[in-house]
Amino acid sequence: MSDSLVAPPDRSKRRRFRGIADKLGILGIFIVSAMILMAVFAPWIAPYDPTERVGRPFQTPSAEHLLGTNDVGQDLLSELIFGARVSLTVGLVAALVAFIIGTTVGVLAGYYPKRIGTVLMRTVDVVLILPFLPLLIVLAAYLGRSLINTILVIGILIWAAPARVIRSQVLSLRSREYVLAAQTMGAPDRWAIWRHVLPRTALLATSTFVRAVSTAILLEAALSFLGLGDPIQKSWGSMLFWAQTRGAFLTPAWKWWVLPPGIMIMLASLGFAFIAFAVEERINPRL
Repeated sequence: MSDSLVAPPDRSKRRRFRGIADKLGILGIFIVSAMILMAVFAPWIAPYDPTERVGRPFQTPSAEHLLGTNDVGQDLLSELIFGARVSLTVGLVAALVAFIIGTTVGVLAGYYPKRIGTVLMRTVDVVLILPFLPLLIVLAAYLGRSLINTILVIGILIWAAPARVIRSQVLSLRSREYVLAAQTMGAPDRWAIWRHVLPRTALLATSTFVRAVSTAILLEAALSFLGLGDPIQKSWGSMLFWAQTRGAFLTPAWKWWVLPPGIMIMLASLGFAFIAFAVEERINPRL
């Protein structure tokens, strides 16, 4: 086929798409930053102590209580603000656990594909084919209702997908000239991995970590809503659980008790997803 018949790449379209991705990334950073600031300064921002009774039960939104009160008279806006602390903490720490496990497995499986890679990837395949939600519920119920257990359960179950992504990147890097040169000169594998492999997987690993945070926040909300989260801690998921348990869905209170935490969960998940999308577009524009 003549070169003249081959359509040239539409660079203007790619630039427009990259511009959209960058804007979404900036929006994601703004959303996530605002939520982190809200969580950090919650004691100074919240108008009341979220554990104290400060009004009548099921009080409608007013100047005194902007989101009304729950069935025992606790301020829902204060619960929402303090809930950001638990929801974001679980999301970030659980994603960090998954990131460490997934990156370790992915690097080892990619750098040693014949020795230990086969065993590790079969383990990844088993984790990925297991029914995710039932396993999540069973493990959470078995280990007990605590914040640490929630973090461990989520982190243990979401590491497999990042491991597969990291492995594919490492497989392509291990055959590059600089890695082969280091091996030829007798450099230890750990040095080649630390010096040449890990730096070139940093952006991809960052993207998988951010996506894992988004997933972990949703899973924490799901577990808390099902009553499998820490009953003592205030989170957005626990607000939904208590709203469902105490009949808020049967009263007009669902408008100010259910919608706000649901919107916050959605915004947090979208914020991290937008950041991951922008990073991925920078890594591989063909996506």
